[in-house]
Amino acid sequence: MSPPNVVESIRSLGRPGNLSERIHADLRARLAEGRVGLHERLLDSEIAKAYGTSRMPAREALLRLTNEGYLRRTTRGFVVPSLDSEDVRQLFEVRALLEPQAAASAAAALDAPARAALDKALARARRAAKARDASEMIAANIDFRAAWMSCVSNPRLVQAVLHYVDHAQFVRIRTLADPKVQRTALSGLEALHAAFAEGDRRAVRRCMKAYLVAAERAFHAANAAAHADEERITGT
Repeated sequence: MSPPNVVESIRSLGRPGNLSERIHADLRARLAEGRVGLHERLLDSEIAKAYGTSRMPAREALLRLTNEGYLRRTTRGFVVPSLDSEDVRQLFEVRALLEPQAAASAAAALDAPARAALDKALARARRAAKARDASEMIAANIDFRAAWMSCVSNPRLVQAVLHYVDHAQFVRIRTLADPKVQRTALSGLEALHAAFAEGDRRAVRRCMKAYLVAAERAFHAANAAAHADEERITGT
């Protein structure tokens, strides 16, 4: 199921504060949550109108997101970058170096609010998988990650993890519409939740590695299936 048109769901920001900064933050969150479709084109004029601003702040925000790698500029607007198999392999190679270590560092530092947030995020993921709701599953994953990331003491590590996680937006949109992938993701979250509950750094590191491996495999499977469908249609 494709996400709804992002421009139609935007509400005016009003006037206070740095408009470009606020547009950037809001669009980045929408991108991370998979609320911008893979083939949806973002035009600075439409974005400005939707947020109730002039064109300049909207354009600055879109160009910044492009420079950061979250969007790609075309002659007809800005789009979510598409990733091929090698791009995804490289992305997950970097994530595998960062996220297991970050999660392990948080394992012994989880406080009561973080544990409650993990419980809430896991419950949300279970409801999403039961309802086969891709958008809710993406949101639950974001909530779960935010819960344990709040206990990572190294801010540079936090920023690095978030940067590459956000770049996985293409993977999430491509895979989490599949109920089978949703169930796999849920199993991974349940294993991580149990490891966090025990405060077991090694188990957390191991479960995070397994979670990333499963996510990468899901992408490659979805990619292969899409190519097979294209070949059947075109007869090549």
